[in-house]
Amino acid sequence: MLKIFKDSDPLLRKRAEPVPLPISASDRNLALAMLAHLKESQDPEFAEKHKLRAGVGLAAPQVGESKQIIVVHLPRGGNDRLTYVLANPVILSSSIRRAYLRSGEGCLSVDEPHEGHVYRHYKIKVKAYDILNDEEIEINTFGYPAIVLQHEIDHLHGVLFYDRINDENKVRYPDALSL
Repeated sequence: MLKIFKDSDPLLRKRAEPVPLPISASDRNLALAMLAHLKESQDPEFAEKHKLRAGVGLAAPQVGESKQIIVVHLPRGGNDRLTYVLANPVILSSSIRRAYLRSGEGCLSVDEPHEGHVYRHYKIKVKAYDILNDEEIEINTFGYPAIVLQHEIDHLHGVLFYDRINDENKVRYPDALSL
């Protein structure tokens, strides 16, 4: 289990440093520990016993490391999961169409509720280094996985989800998809 830094910590407001490639053993171990934390948080018994909040994404600054590493571990039905363990992710392109989570976004680093929707790009293309497979990759994704990736990439730039809540966006993006 990792210590999760809260939004009051100045580290979460700083731009994270790029990760040198090839990936070092310590950076790989950090990424794998982040993935293990997400997996444990999604195990109801383990999470309850250790008082963990369930999460689907984690960025290195959230665990006290100013490094451009993110991990996403999304349930897809049954025991199937969509997993990304990435270094230096960059959004190459994005759709004009927007989407938001009907229930609002949450964050392991944010304890207080923040009402409102975060309007994000519905589709994105991301270039990153895949730490699990030791290769540069491009990810084309849409919907919920795209929203989660954008949320985690924001952490690498010192941006928290509630920074993006703006009631004017309801008017600006009237055709946004509610997910």
